[in-house]
Amino acid sequence: VQLQASGGGLAQSGGSLRLSCAASGRALSAYALGWFRQAPGKERDFVAAITWSGATRYRDSVKGRFTISRDNAKNTVYLQMDSLNPEETAIYYCAASSAGLYGRYLYWGQGTLVTVSS
Repeated sequence: VQLQASGGGLAQSGGSLRLSCAASGRALSAYALGWFRQAPGKERDFVAAITWSGATRYRDSVKGRFTISRDNAKNTVYLQMDSLNPEETAIYYCAASSAGLYGRYLYWGQGTLVTVSS
């Protein structure tokens, strides 16, 4: 599975951005696709994930503000991020898991930088 993330950039506090992740490879329906983020000097954290059938999972701090969606015809997953705050400045990575939403994510894209200004 190959993953290509895009859509990062600069947003103001309270603003929005939408990230995209294009997936390629075989049997993509078998994979949950997710987003993680890594802020400077911190560990990589889970953000959200979605299965082929549309089941979702979010970290608590983004519930109600971030929405993950998936266009299976385009093999693309999106992360709509609203009400962003400066603490969410990070490199955002998309990843794929063959073991469901809570499985281990073994395939990673290159990351896209999100900067939120105060």
